[in-house]
Amino acid sequence: MIAFLKGQIINVSGDYITVCIGQIGYEVLVSRPQEFEYMKEYSIYTQEIQNQDDHYLVGFLTTLEKDAFRSLIQVKGIGPKTAMNALKETTPDGLFAAIAANNTAYLKKLPGIGDKAAKQIILDLKGHLTTDAINVNEKQYDEVSDALKSLGFKKKEIETVLSSINEPNLSNAELIKLALRKLNKGTK
Repeated sequence: MIAFLKGQIINVSGDYITVCIGQIGYEVLVSRPQEFEYMKEYSIYTQEIQNQDDHYLVGFLTTLEKDAFRSLIQVKGIGPKTAMNALKETTPDGLFAAIAANNTAYLKKLPGIGDKAAKQIILDLKGHLTTDAINVNEKQYDEVSDALKSLGFKKKEIETVLSSINEPNLSNAELIKLALRKLNKGTK
């Protein structure tokens, strides 16, 4: 298996880049080809995809993005191209935060991800991802949820509101304020 390629970008076309290494050019499917500059050297973390109809490489600028891709393709019903399309519209942190918060609304906004797939992603991946971003978000989610419960809100309405928020960089206080605004709108 090819774990990474280090070489010069000699072509950017559609969703593919061509990486020149010595006398060989590797065509690599990427989620955001606009991030690659022509004739600049990059280290690209790759995953080889092989099935009965196709054989190709997908590439990422970070190992975290590669981990997000690998996690998505382990979900029942999510193939490599759907995972790549989803990663065009989110970051690994955003994806992991949505999973940690049961945020199906956020996941459904990603290309190729419908309601059933969003629920399946959460079912298959929540609790199985072991990045610091997930652990921090789950802890924050629990702390904010407990704070809202202490204010008298019901568990179901808290889950609904928190699942509609996908802001991974908010403090607990900011997240509580935002949740309270949304909860108070629903009670009027």
